[in-house]
Amino acid sequence: MFEIASDSNVGLYSAEAEHALLGALILDNSLLDNIPDSFSSVCFATELHSKIFEAICKLRNSGAIADPITLKAYLKSEEVFQAANGHVYLLDLVQSVIGISNVATYAQLIYDLYLRRKLVLIGDSCITRARTINPDETASEVIELAEKDLYDLATGSSGGGRLVLFSDALAESIQAATLAFKRDSHIVGVTSGFKLLDKWLGGFHNSDLLVIAGRPSMGKTALATNLAFNAAKAKLQNKTEGAGVAFFSLEMSSEQLATRILSSESGISSDNIRRGEIPRDSFDKFVRISQELEMLQLYIDDTPNISVNQIRNRARKLKRQSNIGMVVIDYLQLIEPSGGKKGFENRAQEISEITRALKGLAKELNLPVIALSQLSRAVEQRDDKKPQLADLRESGTIEQDADVVMFVFREEYYKARKEPRESTPEHAKWSIEMEQVYNRAEIIIAKQRHGPIGVVRLYFDGTLTKFGNLMD
Repeated sequence: MFEIASDSNVGLYSAEAEHALLGALILDNSLLDNIPDSFSSVCFATELHSKIFEAICKLRNSGAIADPITLKAYLKSEEVFQAANGHVYLLDLVQSVIGISNVATYAQLIYDLYLRRKLVLIGDSCITRARTINPDETASEVIELAEKDLYDLATGSSGGGRLVLFSDALAESIQAATLAFKRDSHIVGVTSGFKLLDKWLGGFHNSDLLVIAGRPSMGKTALATNLAFNAAKAKLQNKTEGAGVAFFSLEMSSEQLATRILSSESGISSDNIRRGEIPRDSFDKFVRISQELEMLQLYIDDTPNISVNQIRNRARKLKRQSNIGMVVIDYLQLIEPSGGKKGFENRAQEISEITRALKGLAKELNLPVIALSQLSRAVEQRDDKKPQLADLRESGTIEQDADVVMFVFREEYYKARKEPRESTPEHAKWSIEMEQVYNRAEIIIAKQRHGPIGVVRLYFDGTLTKFGNLMD
């Protein structure tokens, strides 16, 4: 067993493990293939060891051999190498090698100690921040920063992005297309549960920000709930296009959302469920469906006035712990910007900051983020009530940041409020028009960065707040 050293400056480290790993790699450069991808030069406790490891990797990647002679030539200009009498140090590393079969074990130990050192630094930073009373930084923000640091450490994310060779990106694209080709649904993203919508979008794609907008009573929350349920249900059924879902509900409680889902699946109105008015002949079905829904990987957070940083941190945690595949937020205008409202001249700037953060979250966690949005009252002042991109409320950069913008529109809602007096020719005409739009909804795809725009027509049952596929 290696001796673990510790002091107030360096923290936890094992000099023996680092010597053994570097010595083995110098003896046999091919052993680099046995080291996990998460391992890098930053994992070493000393700058000299980091420099040696970097040199070994660079020499091998260039097709050269990394041995004491080539490493000396590569590192001779480094001050830390000169100070340690580097050539002699390299020879000592090679001579100290006991065996080369445990390279992966050495690397894992060094990596584990690196994580522990980082944890100490994060803890020290938390203590310092907590003890420093800064009027521009609340205690909640200190917690959020700590959560972010812990998430980045747990996932190996530095937050600085990555460079990807085009051939690697191309391979990922071909793999995604192949996966979609092999699926009966021909979608590569997370399913919406609606055939036509999946056909138009190809499912909800990783790293995409999708905005679903509409006026009140159009069914935005109902659609978002259906989308989340359909994805989680597909996941439960072990379908490849399914996903665990995090649903951030800023307007409705978790109990209300659960009741909606139970209503749509059981066929019993949510009002009757709340009142306990469940038909006796439907009670067994009601219980069975309730038990099935308990198995869904659907997580609901109904914290009111939640900040975009809190959403990010909680989504990160769920991604790490439960590997969720989609985030749904109801709705965008209720989210608090990071750091509160200070520093923003108007609400449009706040929304812009929030949409940029949500797009960043989609890319960081590599999953689709669906955010609901209100539309301005301008829709109500037009004869044609169908929404347009210009109707996005406090739009800012919503249209710019979103990969997909969809509007929920139900003509039935508006036409029902224009009922003429009964027993008139106008009422007869109105009745015919109502039949044509009854239980019909349009999902207007107004923007799709990587695909066509158009209209998808769905069935909508207002009593059960449930969308469905139309029968052709």
